[in-house]
Amino acid sequence: MKIERLETHDRLLHLHQDQSLNIAQGAEDCLKLNDLSIRLQSRSPYIYIFAHPRTADDGLNKRMIWQPRLSKPKAQTNSYLFRAISNTDQVEVCWLLPSREMWPQYKKGNITEHDIVNWSIHMFETKKSELEAAANGDLSEERSKHIYLDIANEIDQERRIRKIYSKPDSLVDV
Repeated sequence: MKIERLETHDRLLHLHQDQSLNIAQGAEDCLKLNDLSIRLQSRSPYIYIFAHPRTADDGLNKRMIWQPRLSKPKAQTNSYLFRAISNTDQVEVCWLLPSREMWPQYKKGNITEHDIVNWSIHMFETKKSELEAAANGDLSEERSKHIYLDIANEIDQERRIRKIYSKPDSLVDV
């Protein structure tokens, strides 16, 4: 089979652009539409966005799970981590770690080479503790727990209020 180099290159550029847009859209949706993310941003100067693909129920397709959090999780393959400044569009990449079997395709010299992925893989293999270290300005574990408990109490109170006001009036005119 003969491959047209220019067409293949154009398709690769389109794929990279499409993947970047999908990741950016997922992060933006997590920041602006996810209830927990919005609540965390109102109480913290930053949030982490942890993303990891999972196989959908059909067993064929993958879907991306987006989790807002206050602390860095342990680095793991097949995951992406971003740190966002609350209530802004400023998002920095902490790592992009594809599944281990995909690592060779990102190596330098390959057409699918990717600098951030290669850096992330290198850090994962040689300096994992540095990759997982808290960033400057990260909240203490105690402060993070307090924020999570505050949010949980707020959500619980909202549920109780909705339950009270959604009940049909039990008083009947006699």
